[in-house]
Amino acid sequence: MKRAKLIVLALVLALAAFAAEGRAEGLPPREGENTTASDYSQKSNWHLIAENPVEPADVFLLYPTTYWGDIPLADIDDAGMREGAGTWFRTCGSAFETAGNVYMPYYRQVNAIWILAQSLDDQKAYTRGVPKTDVLAAFDYYLKNYNNGRPFIIASHSQGTAGGMEILFDYLVKNPEPAKRMVAAYLIGYSITQDELSRNPNMKFAEGADDTGVIISYNTAAPDSKLSPTGVVLPGAMAINPISWTRSGEVAPASDNLGSYMDMGNGYEKVMGLADAAVDDKLGAVICSTADKNTYEATGAMKEAFGEGSFHRYDISFYYYNLRANAENRAEKYLEAN
Repeated sequence: MKRAKLIVLALVLALAAFAAEGRAEGLPPREGENTTASDYSQKSNWHLIAENPVEPADVFLLYPTTYWGDIPLADIDDAGMREGAGTWFRTCGSAFETAGNVYMPYYRQVNAIWILAQSLDDQKAYTRGVPKTDVLAAFDYYLKNYNNGRPFIIASHSQGTAGGMEILFDYLVKNPEPAKRMVAAYLIGYSITQDELSRNPNMKFAEGADDTGVIISYNTAAPDSKLSPTGVVLPGAMAINPISWTRSGEVAPASDNLGSYMDMGNGYEKVMGLADAAVDDKLGAVICSTADKNTYEATGAMKEAFGEGSFHRYDISFYYYNLRANAENRAEKYLEAN
């Protein structure tokens, strides 16, 4: 019996050592565990800095998952992540570049396939570890060193939106003065829920095309989608129509779409008439019925993570020029009122 207890103890100690070794090899710290932010005084940790800002407003951008490495957490200088961040800006994030001076930091992020395989509680625990630490440090550095008191837009997608939510629901709650200068937050490709807003009454969801100081959010899916409840469309998710800028279920036809920005085989180009939009409150997403599901839905591991019928990759691309015009409009409305 004593020998058996010693064997069990040895196994427990071996597993603990293995777990510690795994953490050292890249298993991310969780929320509440010690983390040190990346150094945002180093310009190499920024993809874009408006060196000579001339516009009256700024745009702070957070890219989605562009890291697909073998360990769950990216290094800040991961070449693949940085290259992907640049590609995302050129093809999606650039929708917002005409609304102000652009600032886009690199931040350490987790592999999306890995994190979406975790429970919702674990997803939050890991993204509120290192990714949150970097995002808040970058935003704080931006405000104190680059912003110079200008109004700002926050725009993000997917994992970037998880970070954007931390800016709104943590940093700007603790720092209410800069919150007064927020033109709008385009937190796309993840879920803003009514419960989240109830816990943060200082933040409001957009109700139209012109309101400022608000959150704009949606996920895009095909009709009759079967989305994963642990993916990016969570129970209670809210959405606004990116064509009509209403929250009703009325369909905004593809003919009203100002233009998608798509790779149609010869590089990215403006495409007219591709995507309509209608808010489905029950699903918590924007339904696009005119884009071919077989062509545009997530595939492979991403389909398994997001569920059937997800148009996650095209949340911004389908409505690129609508988002551009709306960000410009909200910036103008804010400046007129202030």
